[in-house]
Amino acid sequence: MQLVRHAAVAGTFYPGDAAELAHDVKRLLSEAPPSALRPKVLIAPHAGYIYSGPIAASAYAALASQHALIRRVVLLGPVHRVWVQSLALPGADNFETPLGPIPLDREAMQAIRNLPQVEVNPAAHALEHSLEVHLPFLQTVLDNFSLVPLAVGSASAADVAEVLEKLWGGEETLIVISSDLSHYLPYSTAQDIDRETVQHILEFDTNLVGEQACGAHALNGLLLAARRRGLTAKLLDLRNSGDTAGDKQQVVGYAAIAMVEPAHAD
Repeated sequence: MQLVRHAAVAGTFYPGDAAELAHDVKRLLSEAPPSALRPKVLIAPHAGYIYSGPIAASAYAALASQHALIRRVVLLGPVHRVWVQSLALPGADNFETPLGPIPLDREAMQAIRNLPQVEVNPAAHALEHSLEVHLPFLQTVLDNFSLVPLAVGSASAADVAEVLEKLWGGEETLIVISSDLSHYLPYSTAQDIDRETVQHILEFDTNLVGEQACGAHALNGLLLAARRRGLTAKLLDLRNSGDTAGDKQQVVGYAAIAMVEPAHAD
């Protein structure tokens, strides 16, 4: 019997109707600027589509030339509901969205399951939106792919980097880090702080904290692994909820960043 992690935020963070969801994602992607990059890594936000969807689309539109090459996605996002000490696998066989099921890569998950910083915790995934909101974008831009979903708590950069090294793979593997930036600051203050945070990311600084990016633990590990491998990073989009659908009194920041391996750098 297959264990399915059902969509938890369909109908709230994004449309619950399959046709409406497919239309909205395709529209967001069509409005995103084109890119000639071939990313190994994407950093993208995880708020409701009305707020962060355009910025997430700026990241996923960069995969246009790789849609048939990428067969596995390693997706890391922070926990919001159930705390975990390090990194949690879901204990499921499939993730499901209104666009259909996504198989999980059992072999890849088995390869990291015995690491001391990895646990199996279905509860950490059951209601978690930071991973789920990326799935309809991935289902739209990629052909058939499998997923390795990891919910990240207070993991060290070294612990996250070790997991990523085991899952790094080749051109068939895409790594996605889910993170928003600053939270609930006035518009101009958020702009200044988020620009500074993005600069730290572009410089592969592994000392980010949660006030800068809620996905700081996953980001720090990614930045450590990417720096070791000589990746280069490019900012694709930087906006906040005041630019999309919210007021400017208290905004949440969003960035789309792509990282490219040396073989594919300009």
